[in-house]
Amino acid sequence: MHESDHSPEVALSTNSVKKVAFIFPGQGSQVVGMGKDLAEKYPIARQTFDEADAALGYKLSQICFEGPEEQLRLTEITQPAILTVSIAALRVLEGRIPRPSFVAGHSLGEYSAHVVSGTVSFTDAVRTVRNRGKYMQEAVPVGVGTMAAILGMPAEKVAEVCRDAAQGEVCSPANINSPEQIVISGNTAAVERGAKLADERGAKRSKLLPVSAPFHCSLMKPAQDRLEADLNKLKMQKPVYPVACNVETILVRDELKARETLIAQVTGAVKWDPGMRLLIGEGVEIFIEIGPGKVLCGLMRQIDRSKTCLNVGDEASLNKTVEQLGQLGVQAV
Repeated sequence: MHESDHSPEVALSTNSVKKVAFIFPGQGSQVVGMGKDLAEKYPIARQTFDEADAALGYKLSQICFEGPEEQLRLTEITQPAILTVSIAALRVLEGRIPRPSFVAGHSLGEYSAHVVSGTVSFTDAVRTVRNRGKYMQEAVPVGVGTMAAILGMPAEKVAEVCRDAAQGEVCSPANINSPEQIVISGNTAAVERGAKLADERGAKRSKLLPVSAPFHCSLMKPAQDRLEADLNKLKMQKPVYPVACNVETILVRDELKARETLIAQVTGAVKWDPGMRLLIGEGVEIFIEIGPGKVLCGLMRQIDRSKTCLNVGDEASLNKTVEQLGQLGVQAV
């Protein structure tokens, strides 16, 4: 149960329409078996996996449904896998729930948001994020960089810790996820120093993350340059729904800005907490996390417990979310 699930009767007066935002998860939400029940039950979900398999030239669907896990964890497989599950779930949802006022996605999830908004086609996005994963993995040799989560320390204190820990190396905030959780990224020794400093300076906890590369920091510049060449070749359209982007706390409303922010995102920090506050400021009351896991709903509880966050990743959560939206008086258009 989410905090706000039990009080649908305190809904707004019947004549006002609740604003909904769709939010899409990023890397780390993958799990073997994801998307399988949707693909078995809904032809549109199966078709989405078939499209991804054809675009990539291998059976991504099989890795999603059956593993092995170590293969699913490879960045260049993880990224298209999560994107595909998110879009499959979204396509099943279409027509059952209202259209969103806004969309957003965490890191890789921003590509899902742009697919939903019609900025890029699904097949282009699948190929692009496969390359994105490959470029990110190849940008920094394994072991040279890492990431750490700093829990229970304010953003400005974490930024100070990073500056003091860098000592000529790279150490910077990479994911500003919630008031409770900020992830730092950079050279392994510098991030280890940062985690230790954060502990000494009063963080609730710091922990090194089991990641294959130091995402969202300046060490990713080689990946950003390669991805920029790919994104510049892509045909992009004006987004149908404004996209709250990660790298700047703004709503992206045109394809030029969409391209620019997706490029900058590779080395830039994911400003998730400020982005969600931007949407709350725009009047969003209901967030629907579409894709595997419930990571973003967990972060929303730390950002603003008064907002409803529902998730759709499989058949059970899909039915539950449609039912809860009905209780909240939110109907499909």
